[in-house]
Amino acid sequence: MLTATQAIIMILAVAFGTMITRFTPFLLFPETKEPPKMITYLGNVLPPAMMGLLVMYCLKNVSIIETPHGVPDLIAIAGITILHKWKSNVLLSIGGGTIIYMLLIHLC
Repeated sequence: MLTATQAIIMILAVAFGTMITRFTPFLLFPETKEPPKMITYLGNVLPPAMMGLLVMYCLKNVSIIETPHGVPDLIAIAGITILHKWKSNVLLSIGGGTIIYMLLIHLC
């Protein structure tokens, strides 16, 4: 159990760490100055790479040998893709895909 002083110190340390990680990029790369080409490259490449990693992580335990053979997962992925191509709304795609998947695993 933490004492009140320890809890306050911990909260302040976390808040300070969060502020540092949020403010540092704006200090290093102000709007008036163009960021280095490597930073621009990473900004373009990393988001799709992270999405690919998340998809692989989510599908790593899906078995095509055992029932339901990954069918709910594939239908949910197709639903996410269709929703995103149709509306270009990330929140709608994620929410819709989650609803589709949850309905499929509970109804099948």
